[in-house]
Amino acid sequence: MTADTVRWGILATGGIAAAFTADLIDLPDAEVVAVASRSEESAKAFAERFGIPRAYGDWNALAQDEDIDVVYVATPHTAHRTAAGLCLAAGRNVLCEKPFTLNVGEAAELVALAREHGRFLMEAMWMYCNPLVRRLKSLVDDGAIGEVRSVQADFGLAGPFPPSHRLRNPELGGGALLDLGVYPVSFAQLLLGEPSDIAARAVLSEEGVDLQTGALLSWESGALGSVHCSIVGGTATSASVTGSQGRIDIPDGFFFPDRFVLHRDGRDAEEFTADPADGPRNSLRHEAAEVVRALRAGETESPLVPLDGTLAVMRTLDAIRDRVGVRYPGETGEHPGETGEPHLTRT
Repeated sequence: MTADTVRWGILATGGIAAAFTADLIDLPDAEVVAVASRSEESAKAFAERFGIPRAYGDWNALAQDEDIDVVYVATPHTAHRTAAGLCLAAGRNVLCEKPFTLNVGEAAELVALAREHGRFLMEAMWMYCNPLVRRLKSLVDDGAIGEVRSVQADFGLAGPFPPSHRLRNPELGGGALLDLGVYPVSFAQLLLGEPSDIAARAVLSEEGVDLQTGALLSWESGALGSVHCSIVGGTATSASVTGSQGRIDIPDGFFFPDRFVLHRDGRDAEEFTADPADGPRNSLRHEAAEVVRALRAGETESPLVPLDGTLAVMRTLDAIRDRVGVRYPGETGEHPGETGEPHLTRT
């Protein structure tokens, strides 16, 4: 890392990699120096599109490139453990897309590897880095609505998605929960931490992935969380946090909001809006800026997206899948990520 610039490598060339790279190159203190794909043709096309000087046709070449300070892993989540692990073992710092891995066992392996090598590792939970979400959390932490009593959040897409689509493909970790449900779960745990108890129900596809899932989370404080995700119905993507002295509502797009409304007992409602100077509401640059800040500070994890918090979210996702009977090929044991005979169940 130079005094002024953090040099990035991009691992994968799909839609989210393109969106992130487009936002990343707008940061004055970041430079994209290499990209890798399993296809050299795809890597070269991506490099030409974004003016990236080096393109690799295999992941290991990117991992071994010592001119790279940090790698953004944007593969499907079934490959996160392999791709991020390859980079960490080679001495690269890593920003890894969400969901962090397929299950908590894989996530724990990555965290242990990063800590063993003294490398920076962060889940690309961009919601946690969003300025307006950070403002909401600050208000809640400061007691603006009193003690939190409940959290509600939803994320659903209308589809329809054919069985061949990655969202319905068990081999690619398909289903609503890991792709979409990670947001409502992460939002609830941002405010309340890891739940003490979890109940869940789901509608499963013929392939054995969840088409829609609802979960009730509970905490020892008495707080409850209701989260829902779907790939068979478009939802409002709204969220609400209710406390003993008020409520905060995000009418839509809770994971990249442009506004939220604070209702406090005995006061007029207050609307908080995104600062135009922060860029488009769907910008990924805030998480990139947090990585740059952390690397310059010599940190190996971000206080905004701590690794213990990522592991806690993965435990919750595993628990929900365990309760609704979703298992992916290659997963083993009584619970996702444990050892034993692999199986896939469907209701």
